[in-house]
Amino acid sequence: MKSLLYIDACMRDEESRTKRVAEPIMAELTKKYDVIKLVLNELPLDVVKKPLLAKRMAGDIPQEVMAWAEAVRDADRIVIAAPFWDMGIPAALKTFFELCSIFDVTFKSDDKTCYGNCKAEKMLFITSRGMNVSTGDELEQATPYLKALSWLWGIGPLQVVAMQNMDYVSPEEIENKIATAIDEGLEIAKEF
Repeated sequence: MKSLLYIDACMRDEESRTKRVAEPIMAELTKKYDVIKLVLNELPLDVVKKPLLAKRMAGDIPQEVMAWAEAVRDADRIVIAAPFWDMGIPAALKTFFELCSIFDVTFKSDDKTCYGNCKAEKMLFITSRGMNVSTGDELEQATPYLKALSWLWGIGPLQVVAMQNMDYVSPEEIENKIATAIDEGLEIAKEF
């Protein structure tokens, strides 16, 4: 069975609208893939600053971080669940990506450019946005970042399931948007 890496960056745990959409989609994908789940709220994520960078440059990469990077590299599919956070993604998710961006693991280079070393053929990004900001809008910076990271790491196309304007509508409209997003994600899961 192929593998799927599920990166849960839902900062509000069970109160998360993003998680409410991701859970039924992941339940369906679990039928098709061996799932490795990383919950970022539970991981010891160190910000990449000068001391950590010096260790990395010397080849001193913690075993746990290397395991995360190898999980990214080796997954056949990747699913990310993260809310719209300060116009992009939560800092924990960005930090996770920086930690996993390891030369000769998730990417390589030749004498001209970098190229990806990951085998995931597809990536799915599940998100909810409180504001009325659409995927592709210049104010929405999560999707462009994930597309760029996909290019660097050699990951296939990015698909997005997004809810928007979740903070300024009635509870009934929120529930309708969640149900619609779940349906959209389940439809993607059929071919994912």
